Amino acid sequence: MIFMLIMCLIMFIISTIFIFISFIISKKSLSDREKCSPFECGFDPKSIARIPFSLHFFLIAMIFLIFDVEIALIFPLIFTFKMVNMINWWKINLFFILMLLIGLYHEWNQNMLNWSN
Repeated sequence: MIFMLIMCLIMFIISTIFIFISFIISKKSLSDREKCSPFECGFDPKSIARIPFSLHFFLIAMIFLIFDVEIALIFPLIFTFKMVNMINWWKINLFFILMLLIGLYHEWNQNMLNWSN
């Protein structure tokens, strides 16, 4: 019984030492090079966070999300190719792709795809 108590105490001390060692080793400096560099969007991390930014970053992100979700919606259509009526399958696919092409044309017509605005 005493042997088990001593072993538990030793294991507790060893694990506590390992926790403190890992805490000391994993300390990161506050002036890390990555933290002082601007973000991908061009913001300076040390400046005021409430400054206005270009809306173009937001538009590009929205366009990416729309066309990224498009792949997730088209992918199941491939698996339903042999399970449904061919005429209905073609109608659904053509309608879906036509809507995506109209959206792409609208974005292109509004110059949302040009980065140099």
